[in-house]
Amino acid sequence: MRGVPPGLVIFDCDGVLVDSEAIANRVFARMLAEQGLDIDDRQMDELFLGRTMAHCLALVVERLGRPLPDDFETEHDRHLFDALAAELAPIPGVAKVLDGLALPSCVASNGSPDKMRLSLDRVGLLRRFEGRLFSAAHVARGKPAPDLFLHAAGRMGVATAACVVVEDSPAGVAAGVAAGMRVLGFAARTPAMRLREAGAHRVFTSMDALPALLEESVASPV
Repeated sequence: MRGVPPGLVIFDCDGVLVDSEAIANRVFARMLAEQGLDIDDRQMDELFLGRTMAHCLALVVERLGRPLPDDFETEHDRHLFDALAAELAPIPGVAKVLDGLALPSCVASNGSPDKMRLSLDRVGLLRRFEGRLFSAAHVARGKPAPDLFLHAAGRMGVATAACVVVEDSPAGVAAGVAAGMRVLGFAARTPAMRLREAGAHRVFTSMDALPALLEESVASPV
């Protein structure tokens, strides 16, 4: 069976459009240490990268063996948003890629709508995706379930087999594969092997390589 020409590029936000993962890990790790849970950078990525906040907090409670303070999530968001507003930068080369992108595009992130908007606005990318931002808050299950990508494709009016997903986390890659989409794994920070093991069809380490991958991409039918 022949493939379907790509008709939509679905970008993850954190780690794909904005260079936020290290900032988020630092804020979260510091707050966890204050609760008596010390987790190093490698473990932070393995446990939390690409996951919803609800999943992360549930895992933390399990490891701690007790509930977190009632205001933990509110305080986390306050500290994170302050850090993002002060430090966030775009992924190198992503603006040039977006400038040359001929295909329709959107963003689908496990992050909250407010976090997506703040992050993209901070780096000057929000206007490029206005009206095309989709969050796990809009669906029953976030990544690695396929719900968010299916929701984005439906709202954009594009068949799932014609969607190309750009993801930097194993959870996001797994979600795209489960949705029946072609997935390009961005391995600038995440080990390429983890993305391949999650099912990424191609893996790349620099945004400069993305246009060529999109040119050659043919979304495989399910």
